[in-house]
Amino acid sequence: QVQYVESGGGLVQPGGSLRLSCAASGFTFSSYTMHWYRQAPGKEREWVALIGSTGGITNYAASVKGRFTLSRDNAKNTVDLQMNSLKPEDTAVYYCRRNNYGDSWGQGTQVTVSS
Repeated sequence: QVQYVESGGGLVQPGGSLRLSCAASGFTFSSYTMHWYRQAPGKEREWVALIGSTGGITNYAASVKGRFTLSRDNAKNTVDLQMNSLKPEDTAVYYCRRNNYGDSWGQGTQVTVSS
């Protein structure tokens, strides 16, 4: 059974940093590109970033490019999202998942950026 467990969220002031982590299980993690998404209150879920199966390829939404950095550890089946220079508009629940396999979403981790 495929499962995603996101962690690391919290309350941070504008300009601060957080590191999110996603632990995946139930599939051969090292074979798949992994994605992060976020959903702000009252808004649709939006794509944030992806990292290729070996970690050699990353891509970011324009809104986070230059501030967020993805990394993965295929030995631990984890993918991390380092978020710097956080803005109030980054406030959302953050999720990770591979795409196109009909996986259920994890519970996500709440990030709140506020003074």
